[in-house]
Amino acid sequence: MNSLRALLALCAALAVLSFAPLSSAAETKVAVVDVQRAVAQTEDGLRAQATLKKLFDARQQELNKKQLDLQKQREDIDKQAKVLSKDALQKRIDEWQKQMIELQTVFIEYNKELEKKQKELTDPVFEKVMAIIKRIATTEGYDLVVDRQMVAYVRSDIDLTDKAIQLYNSGGAPAAAPDKKP
Repeated sequence: MNSLRALLALCAALAVLSFAPLSSAAETKVAVVDVQRAVAQTEDGLRAQATLKKLFDARQQELNKKQLDLQKQREDIDKQAKVLSKDALQKRIDEWQKQMIELQTVFIEYNKELEKKQKELTDPVFEKVMAIIKRIATTEGYDLVVDRQMVAYVRSDIDLTDKAIQLYNSGGAPAAAPDKKP
């Protein structure tokens, strides 16, 4: 999803720059925003990360416990391999493999659930950050705002990330644009 957004941002930037007449290209006002950092460092983004970490840690402990149990079972099987009959050994190995597959299935389900929860918690933050970026661009006269991840170098004075985070945390209303006199 992030790579698609980045590709769209790059395409939009190239389209704007390619259609701008050469004489006004110097007048094009460009800025960058690290959208991922802006989402992550807002108060809501930090709360979402804390919630996800709690959920992840609880699930990880559960998975670790199950994995340790299976590891102990495997060691027991290896120790008893010489004293068990072939049928009994095969039965224990089959049961162990079945439990291992169940653990892998649970792991995949947990990952899907975490991804869903992350999307649920961060999508509203992302939408609000994008609206704030649009308001900043409009009020400050930026023609183009590019995601920071799409550029190799940018001057810090045209990076709007910190401003977007501050506006988000203060309620999202950017200061009014100064009046421009002709």
